[in-house]
Amino acid sequence: MVTTGNMEAALGNHDHFCISGHMTDEELVHVAVERSFDDARLPNNCQHTLSVLPSGPSSALSAPSSLLQPGRQTSIPSRNISDPPHTCATPSPAQLSIHPPPQVPNNANPPTALSQFLYRGFERKLSPVESLIVNGDTDSLKNLVRQESSILMEPDDGGWVALHEAAYYGHLPSVRILIDAYPDSLNKRSLRNQTPLLLAASQGQVACVDFFLKRGADPNIPEKDGETPLFTACDNLNCAVVDLLLRSGAQVNRCSVRGFSPLHEGCRHGNVELCKMLLEAGAHLETKNIYGITPFFTAAQHGHVDTLRLLAKKGADINKQALDGASPLFEACKNGHIAAVELLLALKADANRSLMSGLLPLHVAVQNNHIRVVTMLIPVTSRVRIRNCGISPLHIAADKNRDDIMELLIESGFDVNAQLSEGNSKMYEDRRSTALYFSVYNGNFEATEMLLEAGANPNLDVFNPLLIAVRLGRIDMASILLKYGANVNAQISTQPSVFPSALLLRIESLPMLKLLLDNGCDAWPCFYCSYNQQPHPPIMSTCRLTERLQASEDTQPLRPVQFCEVVSSPSFSRVNGPLVNMLLDYVDHVRLCSRLLEFLEMCSEWEEIKLKAAPPRPLMHLCRLKIRHLIGAQRLQLLHTLPLPGLLIRFLCHDITYSPL
Repeated sequence: MVTTGNMEAALGNHDHFCISGHMTDEELVHVAVERSFDDARLPNNCQHTLSVLPSGPSSALSAPSSLLQPGRQTSIPSRNISDPPHTCATPSPAQLSIHPPPQVPNNANPPTALSQFLYRGFERKLSPVESLIVNGDTDSLKNLVRQESSILMEPDDGGWVALHEAAYYGHLPSVRILIDAYPDSLNKRSLRNQTPLLLAASQGQVACVDFFLKRGADPNIPEKDGETPLFTACDNLNCAVVDLLLRSGAQVNRCSVRGFSPLHEGCRHGNVELCKMLLEAGAHLETKNIYGITPFFTAAQHGHVDTLRLLAKKGADINKQALDGASPLFEACKNGHIAAVELLLALKADANRSLMSGLLPLHVAVQNNHIRVVTMLIPVTSRVRIRNCGISPLHIAADKNRDDIMELLIESGFDVNAQLSEGNSKMYEDRRSTALYFSVYNGNFEATEMLLEAGANPNLDVFNPLLIAVRLGRIDMASILLKYGANVNAQISTQPSVFPSALLLRIESLPMLKLLLDNGCDAWPCFYCSYNQQPHPPIMSTCRLTERLQASEDTQPLRPVQFCEVVSSPSFSRVNGPLVNMLLDYVDHVRLCSRLLEFLEMCSEWEEIKLKAAPPRPLMHLCRLKIRHLIGAQRLQLLHTLPLPGLLIRFLCHDITYSPL
């Protein structure tokens, strides 16, 4: 292999990027590793130790791959930080071989695996003492001790001295040498308050932990976050270390800064053996962290059934709530832990303990789509509590498009017309209140149909769901809402118009317009105008409903919009003729105002419109309007059931046109 020292001589003066183009990935990796270590330099005050330190590529290749990565974690691994490599004893040669490090995303210039390795090789270098410990070079370490080298007690950037390194890597011979040489360093603390015992415990170094304890190390010194050696041993599920610490006087109920106890950690991992050890040592069952969470709550949160059974047998409160009101059952339901929910219900956990917001376990199970959990909760959930909390599980099912759960809830008898409480409704700008509104707003036809068939009233919301369907341009949705009695002439209080609001929302759509008119939408107000034949004021921008419906108590109703103002808008100039032509089929005698006349004279349908609007209107047309008026808008859907000839029914339903001549 070509080493760094003679690479230029062997390959000439070519640029190293050009050189790499003629080498294999494996050769480049070796070159990068060698270069990263051959270029390493000791501080001036360490030069006298060079004779006893390992040197050359062979020693570099014996370092574990994690040591080549930049910024080794010098603090105790926490649950939110990835753990450093665990070494349970003195590293073997096989354990010390180099492996390619994991790739790290680089959005600006995504590296290849090779270029990433080359980059990392230059960033991380082993310190001389660390190299001695990793390689188990006790002879060189003894030489340093004899020379009373200051390097052994000189802290690094994290406050670690040689003993910390030896404890972390679990090299017992090095630990013995250093303790014998520096007995006062037994409880030496790093910048994060980490002792050698704590580091050894965090990495599961049983032999080192045993040695430290026998030498009198204090097992109750916490690091900066309040985590003791016992806590970190529980966090890393090392029962042997836990046993040593407990027998040496470790405080079993000493908590971290955030209030987590060793038992919390055992329950988080669901390690029954570990929990038994802690309980036998006197661990408190009802210790709360800063969030009011007990160990039993933690076990439920993670779905550890055996741990829950153990704690319940020991007398844990199965209904203890956290500060936000969440119960163990609530957490198990939220996370979909079916077996844990079954056990908790068998233990008589209260399914009606709610969050501070009023939400019950059933609500959160619906929200997270845990249908089997929903099935278990329905029989034990109080309908009175559901009504009092101000939000039905049906609202959540509709909001999240949980159609299967919605069907289950409807079959179980939940009220399809339950409305949100005023407080919950105000959380939405449109003041929605029914599950039906949620489904229509989401464009979920299947859920809309399911609710309507189950008896949902389409006219309970501040903004009629029909208006939402019209705004979305969903003819299928509008049709089924009209079939089940939606008010086709509903108005929007914050956006009033002289004519029905549904026309204001989708007036340019002729198919939607015909659907609304066929189902009883009142077309006559479209021809009402306060100016009649008099000159109209200049056209102002029409305050048309936007994509967002708002119901604000502070907003004063605007002046009602007239149809002539809307249809005269430049955006409707292409369809104003067909619109008026269709509307005339649903009114009797009307008089077009001066503005409509002005704009209609310029459209291609003007002659037809003028003829159709001219009095008198045909008798047949007037009779059709009278019959439809007597039937009423709510019963027009039943026209086809009348005992009349099919042709006549089609005429009454506006399926047949007629000639006014």
